[in-house]
Amino acid sequence: MALLETKNLGISFGGLRAVNAFDISIEKGQLYGLIGPNGAGKTTIFNLLTGVYRPDEGAILLDGVNLTGKKTIEICRAGIARTFQNIRLFGDLSVLDNVKAGLHNHYQYSTFEGVFRLPRYFKTEREMNGRASELLRVFGLEEYAEYKAENLPYGQQRKLEIARAMATSPKLLLLDEPAAGMNPNETKELMDTIRFVRDHFDMTILLIEHDMKLVAGICEKLTVLNFGEVLAQGDTQEVLNNPEVITAYLGE
Repeated sequence: MALLETKNLGISFGGLRAVNAFDISIEKGQLYGLIGPNGAGKTTIFNLLTGVYRPDEGAILLDGVNLTGKKTIEICRAGIARTFQNIRLFGDLSVLDNVKAGLHNHYQYSTFEGVFRLPRYFKTEREMNGRASELLRVFGLEEYAEYKAENLPYGQQRKLEIARAMATSPKLLLLDEPAAGMNPNETKELMDTIRFVRDHFDMTILLIEHDMKLVAGICEKLTVLNFGEVLAQGDTQEVLNNPEVITAYLGE
């Protein structure tokens, strides 16, 4: 059974059909790419998968569970996490606290317990600090734990955003143009990080990306969107060599 499956997914904004009859099936452990020209509907797909938008029609299944129409927090708890094209860290908070913010699915204490510093507050904070520190070590960010997130180099901020997403213990990780704004060295490091996340966490990853070198280097399967509809789907090299894809997306 596929980990993620969408069936006939569609949404319109006013008279514009942004996504139409979108079907995708992603197996557990796959590294899957979603590509297409600007305005093709890629980020709209991510917003549908994470509950930012409610589809007009169709279904979203995660591990066989129907998440269609669920709230964002419910979808996050079910196992879908995401990063954003424009990095959305808590810049004034420490690197450690940014990762702790992603642990809300698993560690909680009441406002009363927090204000009056009751035993459960200290126990929970210790556990959260331990788990967050462990994730920082995995991503090679432990030495920056007390830095403000906004003071990290750009490539490290990307890694921190992924670490925070991983703190939610997702089944499926959505990466929205993770290489945006990166130089070639940072992109190479990012590719290694994405592979590491897939292998180390046994993670399933769906990514949007315009860097074709990155896409060809790490994605096993691709779906190409054009004007909100699936133009091509299949093995990465086969899709990238599809004449229709070359014409519509690569402009050749």
